[in-house]
Amino acid sequence: MSLLDTLGSLFGSQSQQQGGGQAQLLAAAMELVNNQPGGLNGLIEKFKQGGLGDIVQSWVGNGENQPVSPDQLQNALGSDVVSGLAQKVGMQPDQVSGLLAQVLPHVVNAGTPNGEVPQGGQINTESVLGTLGGLASLFGGGNKQA
Repeated sequence: MSLLDTLGSLFGSQSQQQGGGQAQLLAAAMELVNNQPGGLNGLIEKFKQGGLGDIVQSWVGNGENQPVSPDQLQNALGSDVVSGLAQKVGMQPDQVSGLLAQVLPHVVNAGTPNGEVPQGGQINTESVLGTLGGLASLFGGGNKQA
């Protein structure tokens, strides 16, 4: 299933009802990565410390992304981080962890196009959005593969 298919099934009519909260969540996911101490390297370290090193490495590498559950993601990031993101985008923490579990692997994958963490650990948000098809098509449907 492509990222667009995944997001389309997750968001459906909900995206219109929530006034762009999902677009904010995607932006917040990229901000989350870049604002970690050490950027993406810091996020990778958090996942390793949470026992999810193989999962996050699959997102960076060129192979298939391994899934992460909302609970695993919340444990790795910490409930304070998830709650902060939830407050920022106007959603419930359990919704945010569920959606982040779907979106974050694609964000990290798109931010590491050569299977390597960018120098400085910062992902290029414009490049990620371009890879993911842009916000308009991302949340409006479409068939671009991520």
